[in-house]
Amino acid sequence: MLVIALTGGIGSGKTTVSDLFQKKNVPVIDTDIIARQVVNKGQPAYHEIIHHFGNDILDSEKNINRSRLRDIVFSEPQQRQILEAILHPEIWKEVKQQIEQLQHSTDSDYCIVVVPLLLETRGQSESEEFDRILVVDTEEQLQIERARQRDNCDEKQVQQIMKTQVSRQQRLDAADDILHNNTDLQQLRQKVDSLHKKYLQLAKLK
Repeated sequence: MLVIALTGGIGSGKTTVSDLFQKKNVPVIDTDIIARQVVNKGQPAYHEIIHHFGNDILDSEKNINRSRLRDIVFSEPQQRQILEAILHPEIWKEVKQQIEQLQHSTDSDYCIVVVPLLLETRGQSESEEFDRILVVDTEEQLQIERARQRDNCDEKQVQQIMKTQVSRQQRLDAADDILHNNTDLQQLRQKVDSLHKKYLQLAKLK
């Protein structure tokens, strides 16, 4: 099975692209979803996070308040590194397990692993396991507009997040495939169609 890492900056349209692949019955593993699962009550990462960040990050039902935690780690880079050191081993263990399950239980020729911060955390993401890196690329001003609309936040907040991510050029330099997402959904769908055909052909050669 061909394993494709899908990445891109904030507001680039990663979810839209992964949904289009999923509609073609391509298995999609989303590390954002896994990241939410590994901090659920009872999980090892849940206890480690509370041990380091304290009970103030919990809500009234003792769940981790993700927005409160996000505020802490975005304002203090050292705290973000600590959080990543807790989360990433758990996330990648789950990714590996899901890929192995797909290899044994599906007829799909390839799968998509959505990794928003693939390049920012490359040393921790075991990126050598991916056969190809697909970058969803968007003009920076369009990224800001989309992220503002989606998250109902101001431009300054989006720019702060963008500063914590690698540059657009660094992403393009690392890509095996680039999907430019600067127009409408119809054109995006056509580009995904072309990539789908390409990946099916590459999977046969693997």
